[in-house]
Amino acid sequence: MSNRVLTPTEIGDVIRTARKAAGLRQFELAGAAGVGLRFLVELERGKPTAQLGKTLQVLEALGCTFDIAPPPEA
Repeated sequence: MSNRVLTPTEIGDVIRTARKAAGLRQFELAGAAGVGLRFLVELERGKPTAQLGKTLQVLEALGCTFDIAPPPEA
């Protein structure tokens, strides 16, 4: 599955959807990713200042990757 995200809210939505699809509760994912529960809750809510390193830990715990692509040609 691939998702194009452009905002922190969209990143949070993708992470929440992936977590639920994996059958994990927030505290379970936070523990697996090595981040605090509060961080994960705020990340899923789209906190714009969420730390990138911790966000990547969450994505890795979900088996997801973070890919950057150039903008489409106009």
